[in-house]
Amino acid sequence: MSKLNQALLKFDLDQNFAYDDFFVSKCNFYAFNLIETWPKWEKNILNIYGEKFSGKSHLSEIFKKKNKAIIIKTHEINENFFNKIRFHENIILDNLDYISNEKILYSLFNFTEQFNKYLIINSISSINSINFTLPDLKSRVKNCIFAKIDKPDDDMVFALVLKHFSDRQIKIEKKIIEYIAKRIERSYGKILDFIYKVDQFSLINKKPIDYKSIKQILEE
Repeated sequence: MSKLNQALLKFDLDQNFAYDDFFVSKCNFYAFNLIETWPKWEKNILNIYGEKFSGKSHLSEIFKKKNKAIIIKTHEINENFFNKIRFHENIILDNLDYISNEKILYSLFNFTEQFNKYLIINSISSINSINFTLPDLKSRVKNCIFAKIDKPDDDMVFALVLKHFSDRQIKIEKKIIEYIAKRIERSYGKILDFIYKVDQFSLINKKPIDYKSIKQILEE
């Protein structure tokens, strides 16, 4: 794993996922609104999907704190994990993009409906697009609520850049942030990549960030 990927992973793990730190815009409003309006859902199973670093885990943590949910990682799914979740009304399955034991996942869907629980599944792509081999599971995943977190819009880009600069105590003029927001690639990962590079540039050069340095980093 590269130093940059390690840094981005560490950043993702270090977030405190506070409610007030979650910025809502058009690109994530539907997913956020579903979290806010629980349990007034049409179905018991919700799939929130979107690219890496798009805020799925942040939403899960908000839901967990608010509604006493339990978060399970995909690698924790086994024959014994039902004992771990049976006393919880709300279950979150994080990072489901591949699973080796489809029968257990199918059992989880049945478990959720049989005992009237609620299940949130986070994934990069819609779980409806995963090529499951178990016919019953293929049919079952279609009966979910699907909430996509789209690529960041202008408001989201501005908010993310401002927030991450502030977290790192990088002082930068608002007009430069607007300049960045108009030119940076619309990708959550690319935004974090850019922030990391600016942070490293600031630490090494020990001088204010100006248009020239921003242009240089954007062109790398």
